[in-house]
Amino acid sequence: MPPIRSQSSQKLINQEGKILLALGDLQNDRIKSIRAAAKLYDIPYRTLAAHASGRAAHVDKRPSGHKLTQYEEDSLTEWILSMDSCGAAPRPSTVREMANILLAVCGPNFLLTVGVNWVSIFIKRRDKLQLRYSKRYNYQRTLNKDPKTIKEWFLMVQCAIEENGIQPENIYNFDEIDFAIDLISSQKSGNREWVTAIETICADSYTLPPCIIFKDQIYIAGCFESSNLPRDCRIEVSNNGWTTDKIDLRWLQKIFIPYTNLHIQEQFRLLILDRHSSYLISQFDQIYTEHNIILLCMSSYLSHLLQLLNIGYFAVLKCVYSRFVNDLARTDYNYIDKLDFLADYLYTRIEAFQSNIIQSSFAATGIVPVSAERVLSKLNISLRTPSPLLSRPSSKSSQFTPKTPRTVIQLEKQTSMLKELYKQLSKSPPTPSKTIINQIIKGCAMTMHSAALFAKENADLRAANEKKYQKRTRSTMRIAHEGGLSIEEGLQLVQQPIQPAEANEIVSHEQGDLPTQQDQPRRRDLPKCGGYGEIGHRANHCNKR
Repeated sequence: MPPIRSQSSQKLINQEGKILLALGDLQNDRIKSIRAAAKLYDIPYRTLAAHASGRAAHVDKRPSGHKLTQYEEDSLTEWILSMDSCGAAPRPSTVREMANILLAVCGPNFLLTVGVNWVSIFIKRRDKLQLRYSKRYNYQRTLNKDPKTIKEWFLMVQCAIEENGIQPENIYNFDEIDFAIDLISSQKSGNREWVTAIETICADSYTLPPCIIFKDQIYIAGCFESSNLPRDCRIEVSNNGWTTDKIDLRWLQKIFIPYTNLHIQEQFRLLILDRHSSYLISQFDQIYTEHNIILLCMSSYLSHLLQLLNIGYFAVLKCVYSRFVNDLARTDYNYIDKLDFLADYLYTRIEAFQSNIIQSSFAATGIVPVSAERVLSKLNISLRTPSPLLSRPSSKSSQFTPKTPRTVIQLEKQTSMLKELYKQLSKSPPTPSKTIINQIIKGCAMTMHSAALFAKENADLRAANEKKYQKRTRSTMRIAHEGGLSIEEGLQLVQQPIQPAEANEIVSHEQGDLPTQQDQPRRRDLPKCGGYGEIGHRANHCNKR
């Protein structure tokens, strides 16, 4: 069934058809003047004259609310498709960054940027582009989303706080997070190495030093030479990069208990964790009792709703780490080792460990203050209307002297001047020459946009090369040590073998004494003739040959 159109839209369609017929008669010289054609086809004279001078139809015009021009969006689309063909499809945040770069090409005073929802709206206008989500829904989590189970959890939290008189500054949450290192260009079985980080937060925004676990048997000296990590950070090694009972015990005795005692002494502490943690074995019970630690364990299938670190800090940390890996992949940096991970972990940690994020995590999970409704309300999904597009502010064109265009703004001014000049010289309908000029202008604009994108990629490549150079200056000496090491302890072990060597180098010979043979530099022996055994020349330079 054909669509039902209003009378006004039907009238516009009929008028557009008459305009096309009139323009065809004018081009074929069947009608000599525009006024005669307008009278013959019953079209307003100004409308036909405007179309004859090159003005596009209203239905074919591009809306004025777009922040990027048609050429800029075409260039951005081609860049996205080229990245996807290489197996590195960009994220929406990367596309938004590239769109802002194209806007910045317009000039330093052009401060307009795209909005948060611009990428999704841009994809809807482009049939070649599509968003892809990779998320698996866990059936066990669905079964555990029973309001009765969630209310029982909050009742247990409320009883533990009231019975032991626990204040908000003594409520801690602990969890582990895994990072994949090694190859980042492709994902195959066996080419991934995992790094585990143990993090702990408090309800008053207090954070404990991290504990990082690598897959190794011995330590690398360069790991302790990273100036980014705090000195109280702890580094452990295990066979697979995951936690073990011994590592958990050292973390409890050397990080959690000492630093929480420094924070607030001689009070009960509430430690919240999930059930799949190894901290629930019997040998830890005595330590919990001696140091006034109250343990609360949530269901492992409710960690996406009740685990504080997963709700706030880890969500931001994973996003920042993914952005870090994508930036490296864009610069042909397809391998991440332990030194790369340590060099950038502090920056990702600083961005995620903010007071407002920690406090909002405790509030969103209903722990501080205790509120089961904060979690139960998340079980119902509500739709949200996206924010509208911002219109591009209009600006008056100033006086412009013709010169070689170097930016998109200058090219647009040159284009408008060329079209005005061409319109004054020739008042005939559109010709193939006008179409060729428009294609040349479009090619110039797309070339400028591609140059801006290539400049950004070149800057990223230079930064990656500088990072590789800085990493090569670090020590690769291996340290054999049983048990974990803090950054301060590791630096002391690294500097120990250097001190005796430096002391032996500073030797002063007494007056008249000669250095021993060991102090003299080694000299190369003179060449020996292979034919006659004479010293001083080789066989190919022998005079007796």
